[in-house]
Amino acid sequence: MDEKFWLERWERQEIGFHQRNINARLRRFWPDLGLARGDAVFVPLCGKSADMIWLRVQGHPVLGVELSPVAVAAFFTENGLAPRRRRQGRFDAAESDGIRIFRGDFFDLTAGDLAGIEAVYDRAALIAMPPAMRERYAAHMVEILPHGARTLLVTLEYPQGEMQGPPFSVPPAEVERLYGPCGDVRLLSRDDVLSKGRDLAERGVTALYECTFLVTSRR
Repeated sequence: MDEKFWLERWERQEIGFHQRNINARLRRFWPDLGLARGDAVFVPLCGKSADMIWLRVQGHPVLGVELSPVAVAAFFTENGLAPRRRRQGRFDAAESDGIRIFRGDFFDLTAGDLAGIEAVYDRAALIAMPPAMRERYAAHMVEILPHGARTLLVTLEYPQGEMQGPPFSVPPAEVERLYGPCGDVRLLSRDDVLSKGRDLAERGVTALYECTFLVTSRR
């Protein structure tokens, strides 16, 4: 999956992955990260997620990165925000009310861009990537995250042969393989969500779990 794939999805508004409501696992498990108000949070491949608004309400400055200019513009417009815009390194940055989004490629981020980040919220990034790209994504995330940063990671698990992603199936064993060598991985929940995943069931999926992890970087 290249940049063109995702840019076209947003341009055609083929965004079934976008959730209008605040993610239930975010509400349920965010306290497990033990953050204080004012701790900065990074949201990779953020789209126009309303979860960023929820994080900001909890008192966290939020940094997102998103490839699509359509998604970035929609986030600020739909939330009634008028962002300040500037160029920052390889990114076009838009910021309003403590939420800043870098418009550009996640893989262009550096450790300097994430300096001061205390936590990551990943609901839609890891599961958006096929296996080879997941390897690269996880390695780059480990490289640029500050030591001790905590990640609330939400994945989907289903029989991968039943459906061509995205979203892709990323079971607990895969998360441990990707992050275990350089972080502490704790499975917080594995919930049966097939009854709520009607769109995936229509694509042939017969079993579906949403898995939530707490990953603590020890790079």
